[in-house]
This record gives sequence, C-alpha cells and structure tokens, in this order.
Amino acid sequence: MGRDVPAVAFSRDDRRKYREKVHRCLDVLAQMLRESRFAFDHPLAGLEIELNIVDAIGDPAMRNAQVLAAIARPDWATELGQFNVEINIEPQDLRGDGAVRLEDDVRARLNHAEERARSQGAHLVMIGILPTLCEQDLGAGTLSANPRYRLLNEQIFAARGEDLHLCIEGVERLDTHADSVAPEAACTSVQLHLQVGPEEFAAHWNAAQAVAGPQVAVAANSPYLFGRELQRETRIALFEQATDTRPAELKAQGVRPRVWFGERWITSVFDLFEENARYYPALLPLCADEDPRAELDQGRVPCLHELTLHNGTIYRWNRPVYAVVDGVPHLRVENRVLPAGPSVADVAANAAFYYGLMRVLPYDERPVWSRMSFRSAQDNLTAAARDGLDARLYWPGLGEVPASELILRRLLPLAYEGLHRWGVNRSAAERLLSIIEGRCLTGRTGATWQVERVHARGGDRHTALRGMTLEYVERMHTNEPVHTWDVL
Repeated sequence: MGRDVPAVAFSRDDRRKYREKVHRCLDVLAQMLRESRFAFDHPLAGLEIELNIVDAIGDPAMRNAQVLAAIARPDWATELGQFNVEINIEPQDLRGDGAVRLEDDVRARLNHAEERARSQGAHLVMIGILPTLCEQDLGAGTLSANPRYRLLNEQIFAARGEDLHLCIEGVERLDTHADSVAPEAACTSVQLHLQVGPEEFAAHWNAAQAVAGPQVAVAANSPYLFGRELQRETRIALFEQATDTRPAELKAQGVRPRVWFGERWITSVFDLFEENARYYPALLPLCADEDPRAELDQGRVPCLHELTLHNGTIYRWNRPVYAVVDGVPHLRVENRVLPAGPSVADVAANAAFYYGLMRVLPYDERPVWSRMSFRSAQDNLTAAARDGLDARLYWPGLGEVPASELILRRLLPLAYEGLHRWGVNRSAAERLLSIIEGRCLTGRTGATWQVERVHARGGDRHTALRGMTLEYVERMHTNEPVHTWDVL
C-alpha cells in the first residue's frame, strides 16, 4: 500500500476488470515460479520503521508534511496519520559487520531527522502506540494528505457500512467507536524484510509464523491507548480492529479479517497470493496498462500491478511481497509483528533475533511447524500481545512455558547459531542478542518500563503519560537498550 493512487470513484465494471487482472497476474506468477525466473544469490535484510511526531509537551503533533519537508531525504515518507512518518532502509547483507552498519545507518538517519524535526518544533519517537494519543486526535481530519489514505478510508467504510467498533480487554478496558480508519495510525511498527528464493519461501514463512509470539513477547512496547492501560502489545488488537471491513454479521459467518494471521501452514508462496485473491474483494480496484502475459511472453519481467496492490491491502502479520528491482523479480517475507522502538539498539536487537532464527528454523530436518499446530502459533501471538514476557507460550519439546524461559532456553541459542551462519561478526551478534537476553532476565520491555514509570509518577493519568513520553524520547536518543532504563 505504499503506492500513490488517484482520487477516484469505482464502478462495478472497474471491479470486474480488476478481478480478471488479478487472476491473470496469478497465472503469470504461477508460470514464473514453475520456470524459476527469480534471481537469488543470498539472503538480504531490510527494514521499515514507523515513527510518531510529538510536540514540546509530548502530545501528538500533526506536522508530518512540515517535518518531511525539513528532513528532505527520499528515504523518509508519510504514513497514515499526520503525526506519523516512515523511514525505509534498503535490503542489505548482514555478513561481517553488516549488522553494525545497519544499526549505525538507522541511528545516523534518525539523528538527522530529529535535528530537522526540532526546527519545526517537533520530536520523533519510536514507540508502538503513542501513549498521549486521545480519541479526539484520531478522526478523518487526522489522515495524511496523500489521496490513497482518503480512498482507503472510503472503501473500508463502504465495505463495512457502519462505524468501527474498538473493544480491547486488558488491565483496563476500552470500548468505543470510530468513524474513520485513523485509529490505525496509532499503530507504529518495525517491518523486517527478508529476501528469499521461491523454493525456500514456504519454509521461511512458516518459521516466521511460528516465532511471531516470542518476537512480540520480548519486544512489547504498546501498553497504552487513549489513556488506558490495556495489553503489553495493544497494537496487535488495535490494528486487527481498526482495518476490519466486516460488520458483526460477516464476522459471525466466518468471513476472514483483513488483518490476518492465516489458518494453515503453506507449501508454496503461491498459496498466499492465491488465498488473497480467493478470499478478499478488492478495496482499490485500479487497473494498470501492463498486460502481464504479454510482458512475460516478450521476455520482460511483469510488475503484476494488480496482484501487488491487492496484496498490499491484506495485512498478514507475515506478508508475501513480490517486487521487481532493476528488472529482476524478487520475493520477500515481510515480518510485521514488531512495534517500533524503544531505541535503535533495541530495534537492531529485535532484528538480529528474528534474522538469526530465520537462518536456522527453515532448514531443520524436523521443522517446528511439523511438530506444532497452526492454532498454537496463533494462540502464542495472542498471549504474547496480552501478557508480554509474562505470557505462557507453547513450543515443541518444551510444552507450555513462560515466554522468557522459551527464549532463553531454546530460541536465543538458535538465534546465535543463525547469525553465525549469516557470517555476522561474533562481537556484533553477542552485543545484539545480549539485549534480548537482558530483557528476559530483568523482565523489562518497553511496555513494562512505560507502565512502571507512569505508576511511579502517579497523579493525573494524562499528565503522567506526557511526562513519561518526554522521558522516553530523551532515553531513546541515548541509544541505551530499554532493559537498562531505570524507573525511579
């Protein structure tokens, strides 16, 4: 959904033609997969980071147009809300000191952007949900100016036919309604991209699904929404509800949600694209001029415009991505479960943990998904979002154990082995994964630090959230990992 789209009204004929083009793209993709037309040398890692913009007292600042103009770099872009921006880091090799270079690169870009944001009376903050957001901050007027956001909002509500119902049970309870998709803008994430070959895609996607729960448990950073303390990673439930095109009756019929974990392990990347075409009506039925069949027959690489646009409006927690780069087709697993922040060091550690696991689990002789039900993986994600490191997660050979125990006993050694297989320098691997270990040993994630700090401040909740947010921003820029942040 990063593609710009025009403001337009869709006819019934537009939807029919678009469906036909999506299925034509699917046929072409199937042929490309059969004929091994994808170039692949070795895995590359890239990421996107979504950030919030706050003012001098820690409240959301609706200034992304001004901040982006001040940053003036092509790797920065708008996001859904006027208080959001996004940075895109091109896929790169992690071998050698690649992990260190990736962290340094992100840090340098963030320093530049923060300096320019200050010139606009604003600050940038990496956090799963901005704690100072209020319901009145998230209306249709909050959406960024790009027409694609307005169009997406119109189409989701046309499909629903009624306001969004947001109901999240946690430490406290939220039950409210929204008349736009603006609450989705509260969800700011880190998206990890891993380029893989077609024959390896299914194993990598299955492995990513299996570790989604542990990833969220150890990285949780979204405990507050609209002044309420909810779940450790409230962003998961909020994102699922804020983009839901189904009224209650369609939910009762079992119609699949737009934000989807999935329902089965896969055997091919084609399974995911085919499911998307089979289960989901188009939100943005925009047809391009390209004929994918003619492009392929003439020896060119088709962009598969309609298929990729449709795919971009279905928000799987691990999403397949087809892209053409310099005339060469690529496939990527886009891992979408992680919140942003707290520091660049924490983001780099979360990435190292994931990429390390992705170099081991997909290649096991008895892969984890052959010994674990798909439902267990989904339940792990739900439990991790609710309880963070206090969640009890299932893992083959261990049964149901605390998340911290699963990570320390089983997953961290695998991640170390995986980074070794990547060729990551030992010192870099030890530094980054020691941050994951530190969170497990102390029990402190971004979410627990936020909650403990707000409770320590006491008094009026919104005043405490403002103060905590400003402290968070200051500590974020020290680049010290969150498990070392004191509370008192």
